[in-house]
Amino acid sequence: MEFSERVKALRRESKLSQAELAEQIGVSQQCISEWERGKTEPTLTFIVKLSDIFNVSADYIVCRTNHK
Repeated sequence: MEFSERVKALRRESKLSQAELAEQIGVSQQCISEWERGKTEPTLTFIVKLSDIFNVSADYIVCRTNHK
């Protein structure tokens, strides 16, 4: 699984829209869309925010492990 797929899956599991997730971490909905399509990747700051929101490790977010 790639980062883009992982973020999309976690967002859907959390029942968040792209706009809701974007608001929680302080980026645009377009930014979330680009991450989920693999067009861009977040900075470390946003990876940490994503891991906090989804209650998983940063390693899980960036696909270094399959253990949340």
